Amino acid sequence: MDDNAARSRRRRIFGGAAALAAVAAVAVLYGIGTPGGKAAAGLCPAAAATRAAALAPLAHGDIAALNVERAPKLAPTIGFEGPGGVKLGLADFRGKALLLNLWATWCVPCRAEMPALDRLQQAAGGDDFQVVAVNVDTARLDRPAAFLDQIGVKALTRYADPSGDAFETMRLAGKALGLPTSLMIDKQGCELGVVAGPVDWDAPDSRAAIKALAGG
Repeated sequence: MDDNAARSRRRRIFGGAAALAAVAAVAVLYGIGTPGGKAAAGLCPAAAATRAAALAPLAHGDIAALNVERAPKLAPTIGFEGPGGVKLGLADFRGKALLLNLWATWCVPCRAEMPALDRLQQAAGGDDFQVVAVNVDTARLDRPAAFLDQIGVKALTRYADPSGDAFETMRLAGKALGLPTSLMIDKQGCELGVVAGPVDWDAPDSRAAIKALAGG
């Protein structure tokens, strides 16, 4: 092999190696094909799909509006405030199954279902499950607490997002077209189902679905 041919071969080898290195660098940067990279972002363990499959047959009667996810993903990342203005997010509740409910005082169906949500929290809330009812009023911020006091809500913790960002995030994710909207989220933070509109949370069908969500 003459010098020119040898140099040409080396250039092809080095060029190919450089291209492979560039591809590898991109893969590292964006997590392509890596379990912990961005390609895996939002994915849930297989157990979440199993729980969703167990939940699906329960979506009837008073909770027929429950839309169960066939391939559960992590619930949308939203932020809100707890008592005293403490900043919270869904990750703060990891380890508990959640019924996340977005509501507002100007929403008549929301107001109607709040007593049942309070009774659900009182009956089923604990180490395995919690109702997280987030008020999304953006004006007259004294009204939510006054309304909850007026109807005698005792068990629900007062959560609020006066910025409106939580609802907007859910809307952009295709989870909320209006209010109320409720998400069923498992203990690993995976969204198993969504309900658009009010639900009778006291009904046996609804309680059965919550029991399945919480692992009961």
